[in-house]
Amino acid sequence: MGSDAKKSSGRKPLVRTRLPMATQRPEDRINNFDEVPYGYNEAEAVLESQRCLQCRNAPCVKGCPVEVPIPQFIKLVQQGKFVEAAEIIKTKNSLPAITGRVCPQELQCEARCVMGKRYQPVSIGNLERFVADYAREHGEKLPELPEPTGKKVAVVGAGPAGLSCAGDLALLGHDVTVFEALHAPGGVLIYGIPEFRLPKDIVKYETSYLKKIGVKIIPNFIIGKNKTVKELLNEFDAVFIGTGAGSPRLLNIPGVNLVNVYSANEYLTRVNLLKGYLFPEYKTPVKKGKTVITIGAGNVAMDSARTAKRLGAENSIIVYRRSKKECPARVEEVHHAEEEGIDFRFLTNPIRIIGDEKGRVKALECLRYKLGEPDETGRAKPIPIEGSEHIIECDVVIIAIGNNPNPIIPQTTPDLETSKWGTIITNSKTGETSLQRVYAGGDIATGAATVIAAMGAGKIAAKSIHKQLMGHEIDEEEHNLEVGKCDS
Repeated sequence: MGSDAKKSSGRKPLVRTRLPMATQRPEDRINNFDEVPYGYNEAEAVLESQRCLQCRNAPCVKGCPVEVPIPQFIKLVQQGKFVEAAEIIKTKNSLPAITGRVCPQELQCEARCVMGKRYQPVSIGNLERFVADYAREHGEKLPELPEPTGKKVAVVGAGPAGLSCAGDLALLGHDVTVFEALHAPGGVLIYGIPEFRLPKDIVKYETSYLKKIGVKIIPNFIIGKNKTVKELLNEFDAVFIGTGAGSPRLLNIPGVNLVNVYSANEYLTRVNLLKGYLFPEYKTPVKKGKTVITIGAGNVAMDSARTAKRLGAENSIIVYRRSKKECPARVEEVHHAEEEGIDFRFLTNPIRIIGDEKGRVKALECLRYKLGEPDETGRAKPIPIEGSEHIIECDVVIIAIGNNPNPIIPQTTPDLETSKWGTIITNSKTGETSLQRVYAGGDIATGAATVIAAMGAGKIAAKSIHKQLMGHEIDEEEHNLEVGKCDS
């Protein structure tokens, strides 16, 4: 154990292994869109919280992109003060019920947990989820708001970056208006992540919380179409751009234009936002398919393949050119997919989508691969095996190989500097762009990344905007603009 643990606790942990959350049985959950994990109950949350060593140094906090005061909120859980624990979290994170479900804690806060040096790390994410749910169900007080500053800020995009920025600015007394292109706020939280991983009622609650603290949200309004950034600057004192990476990448192979070939964006949006799985109650059907192939192995690919299974696919197959070890998806998501009977075809890559006489998908032609030396990403490079062509019959193909930044604002905003990847160039320390009074953060600046990373960028920009609006010099370690790179 580290010295922090020895100083902070004179007792041995009550439980060395972390307490897992109960989940729906795989054979049940493939027939519904209900959330898979049930979450902790009060007794389980207290028991797990007692594993925390209350380290003075709190390395877990340093691993959190939004710097949640983790030992403090867990201490309150130990004492049974669950609502107070949620209040502590919300001083730094305005969307804890969401991040508690979809944030990759295993790579961030939990990766630095001192308890994990000898045993398993504390289940910080599960505890965050528990207290956020408890506070929502038992009533939580709104924070006291400061006197209005008289300053107005426009936030473009109601995804994780925009909502985080808007919430922080509202708590600082600014008049904040969020412009959202879709008919509901949430961005990728509402259109990209399925109900079984993130119930939409939770997203609605978290966004309604922001409205209660004064944030105005205007849906069905496309900045770059209805209004330009320049026009916003005539009405507002500052603008934050958080429009994300919603432009899908497609494969450069024959057959991508066949009927029933979907980008993961379209497929998941039809199901999650437009409720395609409830057709004919909702008039946005989605092809269910008998055999559905998803290309890719990130979280979005897992979401797509698992969704296809729930829509009734007899065979839901994931095709990935590397091995299981290289899967970019969270370990938990891969595990759940395996439990649900998703068929993984590793070291396999498509070279052609084959159609029938009516132009509909009927098969995927693939090559088998072997792994070579690591490439620029640090992962083993996939090498095609000559003569390994083979056919997999299917009737739906979903392409889930990543997304590009939303291009509308860069295309309609002269003098806004962008990178060769299409991201908006920002100073990563402040969120400043090449245009005065215009800030950006999240996937539009970095390329596709995590929800919590986008929220962290929104918080950084909110601090800088506040200083600018109040006439303070923005404190930054670095003045040069940095290029955000797309996640490969």
